[in-house]
Amino acid sequence: MIVANPIYDIVFKYLMEDERIARTILSALLKKDVVAVETRRNEYSNIGRNGLSVFRIDFGATIQEADGSKHLILIELQKTWLETETLRFRQYLGAQYANPQNMLPETEGEYAIPMVTVYLLGHKVGNIEEPVVYVRRQAYDYNNNVVTKGMPDPFVDSLTHDSIIVQIPRLHGQISNNRLGKVLSIFDQSRAEHNDKHMLDVDETTFAGDNDMLHIVNRLMAAAADAKMRHDMNVEDEYFSVIEKRDTTIMLKDRRIAEQNTQIAEQNTQIAEQNSQIAEQRATICTSVKMLYNAGMTAEHIAASLNLKEEDVINIIND
Repeated sequence: MIVANPIYDIVFKYLMEDERIARTILSALLKKDVVAVETRRNEYSNIGRNGLSVFRIDFGATIQEADGSKHLILIELQKTWLETETLRFRQYLGAQYANPQNMLPETEGEYAIPMVTVYLLGHKVGNIEEPVVYVRRQAYDYNNNVVTKGMPDPFVDSLTHDSIIVQIPRLHGQISNNRLGKVLSIFDQSRAEHNDKHMLDVDETTFAGDNDMLHIVNRLMAAAADAKMRHDMNVEDEYFSVIEKRDTTIMLKDRRIAEQNTQIAEQNTQIAEQNSQIAEQRATICTSVKMLYNAGMTAEHIAASLNLKEEDVINIIND
């Protein structure tokens, strides 16, 4: 079955606008039962561009725990194709913490709603080979023992957050056959059509009996059949091509500057070493001149003996 590729912002936005799909994807990522999802007003879509290449949607998600209790968390979901844009993540995160709408109502604005950040990356992160990485916060005492009494605490939760990092290029069927594996399979770029990377070839039979996954596939099929959606994917390709060229130019320029700075540093080191050698030689000469002078030799004889100018010998003696 041929479906639209959700790595494209326009397709991903269309996918996540469906509340059932948003719950399915977020539940799999969080490994929690997300019973309700609300897209918050500070949603950011860069379909209009403005020079950015990070796509962001913020959710308020209601989590139901195994004991039946429910609580609200914020989920900041950010997606990017380009490694050079990851600095934007920190900027957006700071804006989230500063947003008064993200405060717990029962604390009268004193503490923030607990937050989880999800990063869907179209690039690899260093040498980390795991396609999905969970970064969880813990509280420790002085002896590195985990603090459990009094936790969770709204003050601590207001200052720290958990993160989930998905490296899309490292999927390639590496996720085990579990719920998350099924969900992330729709992002696996190894399934992209050879002649049209806008489309993925998905085997819908692997989702037989899974109505939530079939619902996702059907929505991606609808996106694939939408002419405007295909046009917007072409626009994204053109945009990212320009961004990549820009970033390549900047990186090459930065590399040249770094190489030049290295060369300058090496030259400065050589000059410093040469100056040090000259200073040592002068100190040796001065010592020799004074020793010979104290031994009774005249400035003229010292100059001839050490192959120096008599004027320089006199200056050393008088120094």
